[in-house]
Amino acid sequence: MFHRWSSFQRLALWTTAITYFLILVGGLVRASGAGLGCPDWPRCFGGWIPPLSAADLPPQFDASQFNPTLMWTEYLNRLLGMTVGFLILATVVSAWRHHRREPRILWTAVGALFLTGFQGWLGGRVVAHELAAWIVTVHLIVALVIVQMLLFVTVVAQDKPEGLSPQNAGGDKPLGLSISVLILITLIQIALGTQVRGGVDAALDAGTARAAALATVGTLDYLHRDAAIAVLLGAIVLTGWLIARREKSLLPWSYAVLALAALQVAIGAVMAYVSLLPAAQVLHLTIASLLLGAETVMFLVSWRQTA
Repeated sequence: MFHRWSSFQRLALWTTAITYFLILVGGLVRASGAGLGCPDWPRCFGGWIPPLSAADLPPQFDASQFNPTLMWTEYLNRLLGMTVGFLILATVVSAWRHHRREPRILWTAVGALFLTGFQGWLGGRVVAHELAAWIVTVHLIVALVIVQMLLFVTVVAQDKPEGLSPQNAGGDKPLGLSISVLILITLIQIALGTQVRGGVDAALDAGTARAAALATVGTLDYLHRDAAIAVLLGAIVLTGWLIARREKSLLPWSYAVLALAALQVAIGAVMAYVSLLPAAQVLHLTIASLLLGAETVMFLVSWRQTA
């Protein structure tokens, strides 16, 4: 199937994959405590290239801030973010070359590029606010919206299936609305999860034992869990509905959504009742991002077949 795709679609898909990898690396940065590995932005300890040792620090920086592992982790995260920016720029150029007469493709790609610039600025605000939970949440949501925009241009650029009729088309308004609601709940769940993570980090910074840190978050944690269960139940109902309708084009994506939602709940349960391991936190975020992506593609495939 992939070999039938246009060069624009392949570029957009690779850009989406690298953006997902950036989200994963961002999770690793936060889990490792490297978010302030470079205490300034866009430079790192005053230079475009990080210093090799504490002795090379400019006088305005305290040597106690210098941690080579955390510094290089954050610096490489920034380099990857720059790479994603160039890939999205290349996607815009390709959209202009191949889809300039299709405004929804061209302007969505352009919108993703502008949003990427805004995301870079937000990265600086994250550092300036010393990883405040609210701006970290905004930073993550913007990244996920960029992924959704890239998925949009990838799917919409696909040739519309032939031979569809209102009776056998892969989607309709009630179905599209149902998937949209599921996407919205998932976004809310992810935002709540980021806030919960911020509360856990604050508790750890205050000296709370890791095993007891989650209990300090309170209502936000319960809302996050409820939203996760709502997403899982929604995925179950949606899959059952599609099975009953024999929607062959959407069922694989629905199964993916269901599997990811179940895995997300399972990892959340492990963190809540077994151990709040940093690796589990990174995996939890990664699965959530993939879940939102699968839901987005399912919506787009349904919409594209009836648009």
